[in-house]
Amino acid sequence: MGTINAISPHSRTAPSQSKGGLHLGTLLLAVVRRIDQMDQRRRSRIALQELSDEQLKDIGISRADAFREAARPFWD
Repeated sequence: MGTINAISPHSRTAPSQSKGGLHLGTLLLAVVRRIDQMDQRRRSRIALQELSDEQLKDIGISRADAFREAARPFWD
């Protein structure tokens, strides 16, 4: 039992960090999240463009506003 107690969880650098800053895994996760966010934005804008005039009116958006939003780049 003494061996287990001698191992300190704080004795090494945490897996998510390295001496140089962000760990590669953390950076990769951030990139994947950003890509997912851009894809969600793209899909939402396509769906907005496909709504009927009545549906747009229900949510308080004009057809021109819907087209303007749909025309924006997915990264914006």
